[in-house]
Amino acid sequence: MDNQISLDTSTPNKTLSSSQPPNKTGVIVVGAGLAGLAAATRLQAENIPFLLVEASDAVGGRVRTDFVDGFTLDRGFQIFITAYPEARELLDYDALDLQRFYSGAKVFFGGRFHTVADPLRHFSDAVLSLANPIGTVVDKLLIGLSRIRVLSRSDYNLLTADEVKTIDLLRKTGFSDSVLDRFFRPFFGGVFFDRELETTSRLFDFVFKCLALGDNTLPKNGISAIPEQLAGKLNPSSIILNSRVASVDCDSDEGIVVNLSSGELLRSDLGVILAIEEFEAANILAGKIDTGRVKEPVRSTVCLYFSVDADKVPVKDPALFLNGSGRGIVNNMFFATNVAPSYAPPGKGLVSVSLIGSYEGVPDEELVKRVVEELSGWFGSEAVGWWRYMRMYRVGFAQPNQCPPTNLMKDPKLKEGLYICGDYVTSATFDGALVSGKRAVEALLKDRTIVKV
Repeated sequence: MDNQISLDTSTPNKTLSSSQPPNKTGVIVVGAGLAGLAAATRLQAENIPFLLVEASDAVGGRVRTDFVDGFTLDRGFQIFITAYPEARELLDYDALDLQRFYSGAKVFFGGRFHTVADPLRHFSDAVLSLANPIGTVVDKLLIGLSRIRVLSRSDYNLLTADEVKTIDLLRKTGFSDSVLDRFFRPFFGGVFFDRELETTSRLFDFVFKCLALGDNTLPKNGISAIPEQLAGKLNPSSIILNSRVASVDCDSDEGIVVNLSSGELLRSDLGVILAIEEFEAANILAGKIDTGRVKEPVRSTVCLYFSVDADKVPVKDPALFLNGSGRGIVNNMFFATNVAPSYAPPGKGLVSVSLIGSYEGVPDEELVKRVVEELSGWFGSEAVGWWRYMRMYRVGFAQPNQCPPTNLMKDPKLKEGLYICGDYVTSATFDGALVSGKRAVEALLKDRTIVKV
């Protein structure tokens, strides 16, 4: 099979996508993912000249979408939660035309599907689900009490609270093994790419609060519509694509110098913001400045897409389907066109399947075979027999590892004139990336006393 895409590294350096950049500017932002775009947005709002330098051929970082034969393929399983507070400030939700999931999930257990529903949005479904085997009645009461607990606290309080592993928090709360294994592990394991739920309770509480307040959605035109909307508000001449940064010289007499792989030199009067992954920042700085230790293992995932005729889609629910059986390799899946019909051409459906981990050493053909066999047990071999494999994304770095101990309020300043941002600096969420970009600019502005922050 030749349609696997590996996302372990960025696109190789190419010729600059626009006219040659000026060799000097106010601020250089390295990386045009969500964090870099948020930093650029804040700089533009302050009327500070900047260059946003990106190694790949488009903005977005890990938040990218491919368009193949009329299908919309997000690079990996990504859902946008409407209650993210920073996102609400920066994004135009109406323009994104967000398509909503069912508020809950369908859990495969015991050979059939069982509904877990949000009682405030789907009361009758929630009542009917009280007797199902996805946890006890006490478990469902505890979910309600946990919801009250997180809603009563500020985001700052949640992200700085005493922490334990998420699994330890849930056990301490009193949840039974049945609801942990059949719901929490596949649901939040899919959010954090961590079925063991070793991720910090700080991140769990923040995401749980956002889920309580908002909807799970997909932008009509794919997840990449989010970074593209941010980039669309920036001066196009300030964005330089296909330009990989090789190193940063912090000790030049001419300010901080950014060296591109092409040999080009960019100079900054005010500072450089590294809006890239932690390990990439460490490589660029070549040990001159300690960015901290990258926590291992990083979170990885594999996402597979299948097409099917629309009339052969076995269910019509815009729901997330979870593997609560404790067996197999599929963690979660959904029929993308049940949520967003725009994800496929007329008359077609799109199936998205997610695995947790990298599955290194397992050939594509073997993964596809195992997924088809497993989901044939969910929906029937006749239904799945109509599916046609399209593409596989192996996302080697899907999220940073945020197991305890964590600091979700890291100082973005490495030294005066040099700053970092990204979801590893804050929380491993869309919102964390956006917040980190803003905070990096605020730290720079404070150092330069350009504005009071």
